Amino acid sequence: MISKKVHSVKEALHGIDNNMTLLVGGFGLCGIPENAIAELVRLNTKGLTCVSNNAGVDDFGLGLLLQKHQIKKMVSSYVGENHEFERQMLSGEIEVELIPQGTLAERCRSAKVGLPAFFTPAGVGTEVAEGKEIREFNGKQYLLEYAVEADFSFIKAWKGDEAGNLIFKGTARNFNQAMCGAAKINVVEVEELVAVGQLNPNEIHVPGIFVQRIFQGEKYEKRIEKLTLSE
Repeated sequence: MISKKVHSVKEALHGIDNNMTLLVGGFGLCGIPENAIAELVRLNTKGLTCVSNNAGVDDFGLGLLLQKHQIKKMVSSYVGENHEFERQMLSGEIEVELIPQGTLAERCRSAKVGLPAFFTPAGVGTEVAEGKEIREFNGKQYLLEYAVEADFSFIKAWKGDEAGNLIFKGTARNFNQAMCGAAKINVVEVEELVAVGQLNPNEIHVPGIFVQRIFQGEKYEKRIEKLTLSE
């Protein structure tokens, strides 16, 4: 079995450069690759195109990259709770491509499984359809959407083994599962990294064939985006 294990986040991000396109897993603050994002901040990589459901909040997750103006373009389905993201979008400081959430997930999944494009009814008759091929199937119109093209994906999983087999926990599967395998190089950080054979094969969500590098992350904050209390 080929080991995908690397010993540090620095080693995991080897080859990252300016102006690359990155897939970043997570949904809000749930299941985001905290260590990889922190390393991107440290490297001060510029001109990035980030494909992610949203940019989290101002002072955490992708918001840290936005603060330093490292992101040139966001490809998202939701501006979210990030006020700096909203400000940069409205002021024209950042390019933003808003995509229906299901379409964004399928564009990632299609790249993962080797499909170059697909047709979807989402967005027909809206601004999303501008400039795109529309074809009719069984009396209904569909848009042609292309699979994403990315240099790196950064994925967060709960547990993994040295061969890259992954288990996600709860809703942290979100975009992580669709994105893992959709880029040229797929980097995974896990809370617990175990030897091959220690994971139950029936519980594995993503097989190691989709992973190039895996490492055990540190100091996860796991922030709550919106805390609601009941009396």
